[in-house]
Amino acid sequence: MATNHEQGNESGTKHEQILQHIQSLKIGTKISVRAIAKSLRVSEGTVYKAFKEAEASGLVSTKERIGTVRIDRKRREALDLLTFGEVARIVDGKICGGEDGLEKSLHKFVIGAMELDAMLRYIDEGSLLIVGNRVSAHRCALEQGAGVLITGGFEPSAEVIRLADELSLPILSSRHDTFTVASLINRAMYDRLIKRKIMLIEDIVTFSRPADVMKSGETVADYVKLSAKSGYSRFPVVDERGRVVGMMTAKDAVGIAEDIPVEKVMTRQPITAAPNITVTSAAHTMAAEGIDLLPIVDRHRKLLGVVTRQEVLDAMRFAGKQPESGETFEDLMWTGFVQSEEKAADDAGISYRGSITPQMSGALGMASEGLLSTLMTQAARRMIRETGKRDFLLESMTSYYVRPVQIDSEITIKPKPLELSRKFSKLEIEVQDRQGLAAKAMLTAQMIDPY
Repeated sequence: MATNHEQGNESGTKHEQILQHIQSLKIGTKISVRAIAKSLRVSEGTVYKAFKEAEASGLVSTKERIGTVRIDRKRREALDLLTFGEVARIVDGKICGGEDGLEKSLHKFVIGAMELDAMLRYIDEGSLLIVGNRVSAHRCALEQGAGVLITGGFEPSAEVIRLADELSLPILSSRHDTFTVASLINRAMYDRLIKRKIMLIEDIVTFSRPADVMKSGETVADYVKLSAKSGYSRFPVVDERGRVVGMMTAKDAVGIAEDIPVEKVMTRQPITAAPNITVTSAAHTMAAEGIDLLPIVDRHRKLLGVVTRQEVLDAMRFAGKQPESGETFEDLMWTGFVQSEEKAADDAGISYRGSITPQMSGALGMASEGLLSTLMTQAARRMIRETGKRDFLLESMTSYYVRPVQIDSEITIKPKPLELSRKFSKLEIEVQDRQGLAAKAMLTAQMIDPY
């Protein structure tokens, strides 16, 4: 009779076998739980769990009315491109034809508000024509390799649907008008640009490169050999299924006999991170916990790779030098603010000057308190970047609002460092208008060095 441990290992083996089988399939192959369960002689429950992991890993995709399909793992460089299927969801669209092309990427959209000949000059493969009930335009767009989105609730003709199915190019219908759907798609494309700017751990970790690890059952002597060979002193400890169960460091090995198993002296429940967290978040965790190596794991704590603090800082330095791609709300708030060149005799710091626009108003028609807090934080960040070539992660901020700031007021924001060290910073920030002090904040932050 098999023990629980043996049954667990058998289940794990079947799980890995299913994932390997899925990876071996050609891109575009339709698969089902029942078919794989029958083929590999395993339970449908085990296959279903493996399907969920494969979907989370980007190996398969499950779509309504299509089923589960083996797909190519998306590269981060292409994440700013919407698919036609995503466009259908964004505009509450109905899929009229060409379902096999829903996973194709959309490169641009064209609004069909011109004569057909002029319109065709702008339509090419990978584009989307947004147009009303113009059958000739629908047909020509498909022949040019473009998808079609029909606005106003109209539907395509049977002939156009047959052509869309034949070419695997989606033709969608939305009840919204052309302006509304164009605005929705444009907003979604803009959001993708901003997301692409945010660097994640999965962008910098090479998961195909095996990390130096220790395994359960190895000894302190094995740790010493691995440390001497690799030049590192910190290693994840994994079990027989590759799950991180501990971390072995030089501190753990000090004064310990070399024949002692590492699981008796290792640090248990070590800090780990998922591949989809931001590089900034990883930097904060590593600095706060004082660690130089962070294991990257999946949701089952299976080791995917490791990242060092130096790799994180190098990535932040690279990201900081990249051109802006898409403005966030914070960027929009700061628009129009410039560094002030006027300095009082007793003012040796940097200050910033700008105007409170009507869009910055709160419920009572004055400058929003939340906006003023954001502007003060932005001013502090820019001052530290310009003077120390560094950045910070906000830990706490206490704000005081002396009196309301009127719309259309000219304000000056003055960040003043009270304490700046390698690890921490403390600043006092003032907001002044023509009447004097209007708001003030005390800010403490953890310093990082991405530049």
